[in-house]
Amino acid sequence: MNKDLLLSRLWEQYKSITPSAQKIHALLEQNGETIKNDHIAIRTYNDARVNISVLEKPFVKAGYVAKGEYFFESKKLFAKHYEHATDANAPRIFISELELEKCSEDLQNSVKTLLDGCDQSVFEKEDLVLSGAVWNANSYDTYVSLLEESEYAAWMYVYGFRANHFTINVNALTDFENLEELNAYLKDNNWKMNASGGEIKGTPEQLLEQSSTLADLYAVTFDEGVKYIPSCYYEFALRYPMLNGELYQGFIAASADKIFESTDVKLQRMN
Repeated sequence: MNKDLLLSRLWEQYKSITPSAQKIHALLEQNGETIKNDHIAIRTYNDARVNISVLEKPFVKAGYVAKGEYFFESKKLFAKHYEHATDANAPRIFISELELEKCSEDLQNSVKTLLDGCDQSVFEKEDLVLSGAVWNANSYDTYVSLLEESEYAAWMYVYGFRANHFTINVNALTDFENLEELNAYLKDNNWKMNASGGEIKGTPEQLLEQSSTLADLYAVTFDEGVKYIPSCYYEFALRYPMLNGELYQGFIAASADKIFESTDVKLQRMN
């Protein structure tokens, strides 16, 4: 699968459960903005069948190269980011995985049961990253059980393999001088922002500032009935130049840690 098709399919899948992203996209375009994507984030478990080394394959095949590694100790996550080798305008790819060995035995067993119950050939598919939940995610009790230990694990159980968020490149916008202006504009248009750790994560000194909306609530049908589960969110990134004049290309782990919480049920309840 070539780069453009892969990215296009990720966007179509993402916006199908994140209607706010399409609305924000349209709102900015109506004001004359051209939207460019800074990065796309994807989640997984670190089981050898579905870990980062597996999910990176279609991106590597499409010309992406691994550039940075990040650790999130409190959330038990490891991540890598990728940049395209020849297309500087291509969005970065950010893939994270839950470090199962650091989780409880119950959570480890739950994830193993999910993966063991799948047709194992599904993990060999080139488009696994676009496959959603390839297991039977029909138990709200299982969702709640995972949620008690790891919001990340519970989100993966429901939504599986897909883009967790897309990110608007704020540097490419023309009517907003900084992230504060963009956040204020979004709030004036009734979008709720992730305020965990402050609405803006990072500083100019760190060369990256980020903010994000709270995830949409999406109707999911479980055996126990329909429940509204946080799906995906839209992120906004403003990058600053390094000493050589080029824009910083990486990520700040402490900031990304708080961005992860955009799908947190607890933040939804606070708003």
